[in-house]
Amino acid sequence: MKTPRPCPICKKPRTEEFAPFCSQRCRDRDLAQWFNDGYAVPGPPADPEALASEGSFDRDSTND
Repeated sequence: MKTPRPCPICKKPRTEEFAPFCSQRCRDRDLAQWFNDGYAVPGPPADPEALASEGSFDRDSTND
């Protein structure tokens, strides 16, 4: 049996309520990392002009 993975922020045991984190504080710290460009998805940077010319993505059209 695998041992449960710890909270990725503080390494304390995870809780079901805040999984995969141990608390709201760690969840918020992770979200702040994303907002402040602390994390990045690998690949070339997106071109804002190309994204604007593609138009908005319609989620409902993928559920046909």
